[in-house]
Amino acid sequence: MSCDEDQEDEREVLRSIYEVDEKFIEVNATTFQYKFGEDGHYKSFLLEVSWPQDYPTCLPNINLDAFYNKHISSKVKDTITYRIKEQCEMCLGSAMTYSIFDWSKEHEEELMEDQQEQESKEEQIPNQEANSQSKKKEKKEILTKNQKRRLAERTNYKGERGRGWNWVDVVKHLSKTANS
Repeated sequence: MSCDEDQEDEREVLRSIYEVDEKFIEVNATTFQYKFGEDGHYKSFLLEVSWPQDYPTCLPNINLDAFYNKHISSKVKDTITYRIKEQCEMCLGSAMTYSIFDWSKEHEEELMEDQQEQESKEEQIPNQEANSQSKKKEKKEILTKNQKRRLAERTNYKGERGRGWNWVDVVKHLSKTANS
């Protein structure tokens, strides 16, 4: 089989295996990502595997430079990349993307054992989020006088619609349906 046929077969297999897995992303026909760990945890990482033209007869490209991985030290990234490439060399010539993701999932703790929690950055992020949320809450919808008047006619003093505003007029409904 040619490389293109092998890639197409592996793509179909990956889609069927990961179709309901939210951690798996197919970026394009030759690039796949998988997120390991819990969102926001300092030991989580996003692994990207992309296939060169003559994959699987050559090694895939392993990428950890996604923005999601900004908290990971370069030493840890190099270690993960090196260990994954070792695994790839053992599978050379066959479909290996699933094997890479599966092996990484099994050895996730080992791969991230040198990663240290960065407290200063984590403390700054919640403060920035709080400031941005307060800015978002301050923004109010601007209504015209006519829109305010219509809203006031439909609502009570609390700004709520009255009880039964969406009820069907039963007599009117039955009179329309009884004749037909």
